[in-house]
Amino acid sequence: MGTVTQTARTQKEIDQLCINTIRTLAMDAVQQANSGHPGAPMALAPVAYTLWQQFLRFDPDDPIWPNRDRFVLSNGHASMLLYSLLYLAGVKAVNPKYEQLGELAVKMEDIKRFRQLGSKCPGHPEYRWTSGVETTTGPLGQGVSNSVGMAIASDWLAQHFNQPNFEMFNFKVYAFCGDGDMMEGISSEAASLAGHLQLKNLCWIYDNNHITIEGQTKLAFDEDVAARFAAYKWNVMHVTDANDTEALAQAFGKFAAGADRPTLIIVDTHIAYGAPHKQDTAAAHGEPLGEEEIRLTKKFYGWPEDAKFLVPDGVRENFAAGVGRRGKQAREAWMKLFEAYHAKYPELANRILQMQHRELPEGWDKNLPAFPADPKGIATRDSSAKVLNVVAQNIPWLIGGSADLAPSTKTLLKFDGAGEFEAGSYGGRNFHFGIREHAMGGVLNGLSLSKIRPYGSTFLIFSDYMREPIRLSAVMEVPVIYIFTHDSIGVGEDGPTHQPIEQLVALRAIPGLITLRPADANEVTEAWRVILQLSHEPAALVLTRQAVPTLDRSKYASAAGLAKGAYILADADGGKPELLLLATGSEVFLAVEAYELLKADGVRVRVVSMPSWEIFDHQPEEYRESVLPSGVTARISIEQASTMGWRRYVGPKGRTIGMHTFGASAPLKELQKKFGFVPERVVATAKELLGK
Repeated sequence: MGTVTQTARTQKEIDQLCINTIRTLAMDAVQQANSGHPGAPMALAPVAYTLWQQFLRFDPDDPIWPNRDRFVLSNGHASMLLYSLLYLAGVKAVNPKYEQLGELAVKMEDIKRFRQLGSKCPGHPEYRWTSGVETTTGPLGQGVSNSVGMAIASDWLAQHFNQPNFEMFNFKVYAFCGDGDMMEGISSEAASLAGHLQLKNLCWIYDNNHITIEGQTKLAFDEDVAARFAAYKWNVMHVTDANDTEALAQAFGKFAAGADRPTLIIVDTHIAYGAPHKQDTAAAHGEPLGEEEIRLTKKFYGWPEDAKFLVPDGVRENFAAGVGRRGKQAREAWMKLFEAYHAKYPELANRILQMQHRELPEGWDKNLPAFPADPKGIATRDSSAKVLNVVAQNIPWLIGGSADLAPSTKTLLKFDGAGEFEAGSYGGRNFHFGIREHAMGGVLNGLSLSKIRPYGSTFLIFSDYMREPIRLSAVMEVPVIYIFTHDSIGVGEDGPTHQPIEQLVALRAIPGLITLRPADANEVTEAWRVILQLSHEPAALVLTRQAVPTLDRSKYASAAGLAKGAYILADADGGKPELLLLATGSEVFLAVEAYELLKADGVRVRVVSMPSWEIFDHQPEEYRESVLPSGVTARISIEQASTMGWRRYVGPKGRTIGMHTFGASAPLKELQKKFGFVPERVVATAKELLGK
């Protein structure tokens, strides 16, 4: 193998020099941090280099141009592979306002401070923190499921924006994944969906190294991955040596030339390639190699053994001549095409711009329904359906579906032209995710990362199946909309397996997620108004199956108060209240019933509807005090869910009426009596609290 110091190099030698630079940067960064995963970057360096240098359509000077190819590192523990690529390719930084900063996204000092506070090279790639990182990966399987959403987005965008002689969208999506990704169930769900949809723009590259943290994969995993993906209707290719860059280029070229369905390229690799004592061992997976092992490995590479963080002359220039030049040409051609497109199709071009900046179109909130007072009322899932079918017509890129529950969650778009998104018919706005809640969440994140505004729906109890992608929506600050129905023991006869108890508080526990549980149809309208204006926060809209009365807003306060998270719905007549009743969702009407009974008994009561704790907590202190005056310590919360978290609002002297067990299988009215969600219980608790 040639040494680093030689002056005249062939292209093959330059390629090997670049590959070994990626490897040694990863080794040195992990060693200096005394933490990380050096083995996978060492193994995958030739695979990533070949993809980036010869095929990836990505401009380092503008890492967010809309039609770039996407590169996803689903095995995020191999993060130094990506950081090395970002540094060597000279990827520029972009701020949250989509402004280019003119500086590198990853600097050498970031690599030297890998996994340290403030470094742009955290332990796992983080979207919005490091430019060039397309999605936050770490929990295995999430990245590949995001990649399915990105591939769907490419097809959907092409269907809606491409015109004769104007191919505005045709980007491809590449995702690196490992044995851990293959074992996680979400990957199977996502791959099954991608195969069904025939996403020909999607390519997964499987790092087949047979090693996990505990040792050889044969301890727990010996299936025929190729046969599994063939059964999913994927194209499957196999490269038996990760160092064979010609075979890799042939495989990538075959995919790039035009596939008829998703592609899996299985690449046989050696974890920690070149390390004399740690190659092909679990020791190279999650810990530094050690100084002596690094010296010996560098000797094997023909590298100066004592050099650290060395980037030889010609390496960055070679990246600039490869991915840099090709990406710049592709972006400039696209920008020129976009100018002509804007002149010929100004409305479509403006939509692209609005989507890229997460803006709403003019008139997005026109014709929002207002619901008349009705004691029988309507289920909030049904009122949400009415609102959704209005706003979706106003916002053409609001699209989504459910995990096989659209008839129950009421999330089907029914207006003319909405259509179904299916294989070979990629323009529809109704998605059918199948019974794959976990993958649905990951796909929604991929759609949102592609600047589409997605929603997905299922029963609240099944939010547990998709908690990780919900959490990652919040980590990434992407405005995914999660619609959860069947929100309480109101599910009735389905019983405790389907009656959510702890799910509300679990959603509220996720930092950055806005959870809204509206009380009636008009609060639903206002909830959608709030949700659609979010640009960096995901939202969970929690809705009832059963009908709830539509409150008379001429008698009680306007539902517009929802915008502040909590508001005074009904107040004491004259003077300061002596009791506060706090409730969300369907229990707000129960609080109103108790309010009327207590009021008739001369008790000064205030009812506070609290649809969103998060929004309320972000209001100024003066507003929060005006709604929940600290001088009023007699407080009762009412919610058909776990009482955890309510103590912060009712205080040490207050009471919580909620669920302390799982539910039961019975008609709703019987359940309400059994668990105490009746006006008499609220009144009795109030009088006990007040000593009356």
